[in-house]
Amino acid sequence: MAQIPDTGDKSKGILGWIEDTGNRLPDPVFIFFWLIGGVIVISVIASLLGISAVHPTQVQADGSPVIVLSASLLSAENLQRLLTQMPTTFAHFHPLGYVLLVMLGAGVAERSGLFATAMSSAVKKAPLAMLTPVVALLAMLGNLAADAAYVVLIPLAGVVYAAAGRHPIAGIAAAFAGVSGGFSANLIPGQLDALLFGITEAAVVTLDQGWVMNIAGNWFFIAAMVFVYLPVIWYVTDKIIEPRLGSAKAIIANNSVGLSTREDSTLTAAEQAGLRRAGWAALGIVGLWLVLCFSPGTPLINEDMGAARLQPFYQSLVAAFFLLFLATGWAYGSAAGTVKSHRDVVTMMSGAMGDLAYYLVLAFAAAHFVAMFNWSNLGLIFAINGADMIRSAELPMPMLIALIILLTASINLFIGSASAKWALLAPVLVPMMMLLGVSPEMTTAAYRVGDGATNIITPLMPYFPLILAFCQRWNKEFGLGSLAATMIPYSIWLMITGMVLAMVWIGLGLPLGPGVGSGYELQVN
Repeated sequence: MAQIPDTGDKSKGILGWIEDTGNRLPDPVFIFFWLIGGVIVISVIASLLGISAVHPTQVQADGSPVIVLSASLLSAENLQRLLTQMPTTFAHFHPLGYVLLVMLGAGVAERSGLFATAMSSAVKKAPLAMLTPVVALLAMLGNLAADAAYVVLIPLAGVVYAAAGRHPIAGIAAAFAGVSGGFSANLIPGQLDALLFGITEAAVVTLDQGWVMNIAGNWFFIAAMVFVYLPVIWYVTDKIIEPRLGSAKAIIANNSVGLSTREDSTLTAAEQAGLRRAGWAALGIVGLWLVLCFSPGTPLINEDMGAARLQPFYQSLVAAFFLLFLATGWAYGSAAGTVKSHRDVVTMMSGAMGDLAYYLVLAFAAAHFVAMFNWSNLGLIFAINGADMIRSAELPMPMLIALIILLTASINLFIGSASAKWALLAPVLVPMMMLLGVSPEMTTAAYRVGDGATNIITPLMPYFPLILAFCQRWNKEFGLGSLAATMIPYSIWLMITGMVLAMVWIGLGLPLGPGVGSGYELQVN
């Protein structure tokens, strides 16, 4: 796409202030470096002052309590640890392996054209009366496709709405709300789950060395989010947004973008064959996992582990999604002509790793921030003292979950990266909530609600200018304020319904995913 048109004076109003303030923040990588400097200073001061806390779950051999002392990061021990373990600190950063593995497969599925073709096919076949819910559902499921959902599905939704005689910007708004507002909602876990739970695991170890990341730890919750968010996006689009956009006839009549693109997006015979072949490949991977689970001597169910006998299966899901994306992408590409040999697959996987170049730099900074924060014991001390304060305030647990969601949503207005925000918040929030009886999975779920709700209203979200450009293809006068005003009703309603869902979930003690159990009354080992 060429140049994004000028959107006018961005310095007015709250959105202009948010954009101006956010633009003055350093890159998230350097935010972590500055935070590391701040942690070093605080650790030295805390060590000199002798700040400590009584560990709530550990006792010494003689029965006396374990005192957690703050440790200076400039001590000889910690300086030696920093310099000698730097490669290990980076390589052992928990999210790194999970994300790289899933993205190896997802890169093939995306670059072969599978994700784009599947989304295009599903949108075009949607019945007119069900156009909005189909677009919203595909948008939320499109999170598995990462960038492809933004670049392919959102502009396509505008074209399909125009072809149906409806306002194209309403289609763009509905798709944007699903892809970005419903960022965590999905029917199956994916790369985001691997990334977030990897960071969660790094935060949990301060209290529970035996906790193991389960990529399906929020599966039931994120699936419920799909069914809660779907009617919200449907209602807001059809009853609030589209009526205020006015008549679509003039927009469609004065714009030639839409219907020709609609015709150009018809699937070829090769693409249709690719989708069929990808479907068979998906069934093959599912069948393989069923065999591994139910055949005699299966490696994925360990009866000797008692209640935890399914743990190998849950841990294998990262590999399952890698193989699922790889097999379906390869199968599709072999029929569609985008994969001519195994060399093309290797090239696609290499390209996916290239797309993660910035993430690797961010992971290096985040890994050292998390590690040094743990070495200083400040995170554990803050968590213990914070938990004591909250316990004394006697806040109902659903209310506390709501506050976490609001905190996350507020920070999201200034820091767009989901992994960067969670790497900042998890070292304190996860242990603190564990001490209050809330599982790491529940805290992660609450974070995900707040993170998604304000994605669609902050101009600092990386794709916000791109969505604005999509809208301006249909209406040249559609500016930054117009887009923000269009998306604010979605943001408010997604925030309210997501918060209610999380509060009800923890209030009823519902399991968050297979093998996870209730999000409340956690017993810390």
